[in-house]
Amino acid sequence: MFGYDHGGWMFGGGFGMLLIWLVPIALAIWFFSSLGKRSGQNPTEKNALDILKDRYARGEIGQDEFEQKKRHIAS
Repeated sequence: MFGYDHGGWMFGGGFGMLLIWLVPIALAIWFFSSLGKRSGQNPTEKNALDILKDRYARGEIGQDEFEQKKRHIAS
């Protein structure tokens, strides 16, 4: 009577229970992923000056080219 014999009528049985669990989990994932994006630059990412310093340290570019590119990056 009134759908009670099929898992309840209020939340649609198993589908309702699935929503009860999935919605908060999806919201938590979205919340924490958005916090990570707002926290700033990823520490593993290098900016242009870091890449330039690495190239200079490896000997790929000389001091004159390093200084010239460093001034260009700063401007």
